[in-house]
Amino acid sequence: MTEQPKNWVFKDPRLQQLRQEYEAYTPADFEVWKILFERQMPNLPESASKAYLDGVETVKFSAEKIANFDELNQILAKTTGWQVHVVPGLIDDDLFFGLLNNRRFPSSTWLRKLDQLDYLEEPDMFHDAFAHMPMLCNQPYVDFLENLSGIALKHIKNPWAIQLLSRIYWFTIEFGLIREDGSLKIYGAGILSSAGETKFSLSNEPTHLDYDVRRILNQEYWKDRFQDKYFVIENYEQLYQSLPEIEEVLEEMLLENREN
Repeated sequence: MTEQPKNWVFKDPRLQQLRQEYEAYTPADFEVWKILFERQMPNLPESASKAYLDGVETVKFSAEKIANFDELNQILAKTTGWQVHVVPGLIDDDLFFGLLNNRRFPSSTWLRKLDQLDYLEEPDMFHDAFAHMPMLCNQPYVDFLENLSGIALKHIKNPWAIQLLSRIYWFTIEFGLIREDGSLKIYGAGILSSAGETKFSLSNEPTHLDYDVRRILNQEYWKDRFQDKYFVIENYEQLYQSLPEIEEVLEEMLLENREN
């Protein structure tokens, strides 16, 4: 069977050609961005990974200005070669991983309302931009993200494989911690956009475990509450270097599942 060309995703009719209508943001949208930014950013100099903090400076995010994707794409093009690709909201797994495998980060453009500051069922643009995009400036991190997505695409028709790989994504890209200068720091976007989980994840309440591919692939996660376990990497190169092990253990688990 002939493998699809890598850029197939851009021709998929399900993926609408959308753009960020920056001029459509209202004063209320700017207020929401400002409130969320000012509520969370003061927590991060002591809590976030240096890669994230450096990324915030690189992409020039501020409380006064909603992230502008056209400007951001110019910066990312010169930094790691990534881009932001506007999507209408949650998209199918094949489109999601297809975009990431082409170094395109899928992002919505809508912002939550003032009465939704603390909880959303679906991630909004503040989460996508504030929490994810500064990390797109880190080369080993984005190399891991691109190639993890390539593994997912090989198994895209196998729901069990995608469920297993989603655990890797969840415990790294969304809820990962890193050890820097002997202290735990945050790089996972799901934590970086949550003031409550920022404090909780670094406390003594949850369990902190060394990054372990096999254990993560066997570890279920929570979508509706704080995690009770967080996995800690030593550096971002460790993520990229773990890709062969991810493929190997995944194949073992898929074989075992078939035999049972």
